[in-house]
Amino acid sequence: MQFPARRALAPVAATRVLVLLVLSVAINYLDRGILAVSAPLLQRELTLSPTQLGLLFSSFFWSYSVFQLAAEGLVNRYDVKHVLGAGFLLWSLATASVGWITGFGWLLVARVILGVGESVAYPAYSRILARDFPEHRRGLANALVDAGSKIGPALSTLAGSLLASRFGWRALFLGTGVGGLLWLAPWALFVPSRGAAPLEEQGRPGMFDILRRREAWGTFPGMYSLGSVWYFLLSWLPSYLVNERGLSMQRMAVWGSLPFLAMAAASVLGGWLSDWRIARGASVTRVRKTCVISGLLLCCLTLLPAAAVSSPGLSIVLLTVSCSALGLFTSNVWAITQTLAGPRAAGSWTGIQNAIGNLGGVISPLLTGLVVGRTGSYYLAFAMASAVLVLGAASYLVLVGEISPIKWTEGTSERDEAIVS
Repeated sequence: MQFPARRALAPVAATRVLVLLVLSVAINYLDRGILAVSAPLLQRELTLSPTQLGLLFSSFFWSYSVFQLAAEGLVNRYDVKHVLGAGFLLWSLATASVGWITGFGWLLVARVILGVGESVAYPAYSRILARDFPEHRRGLANALVDAGSKIGPALSTLAGSLLASRFGWRALFLGTGVGGLLWLAPWALFVPSRGAAPLEEQGRPGMFDILRRREAWGTFPGMYSLGSVWYFLLSWLPSYLVNERGLSMQRMAVWGSLPFLAMAAASVLGGWLSDWRIARGASVTRVRKTCVISGLLLCCLTLLPAAAVSSPGLSIVLLTVSCSALGLFTSNVWAITQTLAGPRAAGSWTGIQNAIGNLGGVISPLLTGLVVGRTGSYYLAFAMASAVLVLGAASYLVLVGEISPIKWTEGTSERDEAIVS
């Protein structure tokens, strides 16, 4: 049974929404990333071990991963505008609260609350983009949102490091959390309320319908590989450059931001080129899968050498290439999911996929802290991150077939290639 699509937003309104989504994801990643850039200072003041620091990085993903599954239900049942706004408010307050924290335990609690607030973001983004942007515009729209997720860490590394050095890490958390609340005003005033999901979309495919799909199990390991590598870099790159490569906080602020900026640029370029080729008749499957598979493999080939070379400058160059390759992957990864799932299942599929992907964020930062604490070196952590990228590339190559909308029916799909009979 096919349901009529909800009327899309007018181009001007859609552009306004996209701009605010990009800003929100930049703030999202700025808030979760300032712990990493503050770590060298915070670690000394609170006398934290590498293992405790790894636990703090990981703790965000405990709640972030688990609540993805609840978030997909919220964005499908209620007005996604209000769901995203409430989550934004919660995560901003959690960020600001760190400015008053004096011990490890309360800092751990604040990170968990931050994860709860931010868990609504990507299911909300995916539902909005799948609903309001057609296939030939979806690659660039997703790429711009993804670029925001890289600009946030770049800003936290560059400006955050300099501000923390000058004013202290507490002022950085307070200013970032309170300042981010300004985003809520234009979101409330300029974004139209679309109401709850219409009745035909409330009868959407359930979690088990999605889990029966072979394509879903192709996207899940790919997202896990991204989560493992991306959150390893997001959490540990500033400390690696300071402690392993001997950079000062000021030099780290400049050079450490380059990989993230390169990743943002590569994502936008990859998304634009993908849409350009698809609009001119190229196969959606070939274009999108080429980007995600080649991006993961190129990242794998350059990430481990970045840890092996003796020159700090060459290491940063290789890290920049690795992140650029990862940007090629991220420019198309969500467009693949949104096309396969369609508006009815995009929020649910995204929630499951992001929950599994962010298990990499639970494991990778914590495991890195344990490895660095025991060995005093980051090399093994880079090797583990490189290896998992091969798993992600293989999953897209083998399990994800044609990238076209699944025709969901009541409790199943017409193009049924389930992995479970």
